[in-house]
Amino acid sequence: MEDEYDFSKGTRGAVLGTTGKTRITLFLDDDVLAAFRERAAHSGKGYQTLINETLRATLSPESAPLTVETLRRVLNEVLKAA
Repeated sequence: MEDEYDFSKGTRGAVLGTTGKTRITLFLDDDVLAAFRERAAHSGKGYQTLINETLRATLSPESAPLTVETLRRVLNEVLKAA
């Protein structure tokens, strides 16, 4: 160790650069968290990644994955129009 260190050019703040992510504290119901952890175990993704993907799909419904309900609705509309 040095006897003295020069911090005159040091800056305060995070040690890491920006990653495009922000750390927050969030309370989730135990059953919701358990469901995401179970899905994560089966998908090979992290549960936080799955939560983020779910939130993103909710914010942008047009990019959300196709659900059975949506497919049925579209098929019914097409069949009625034919």
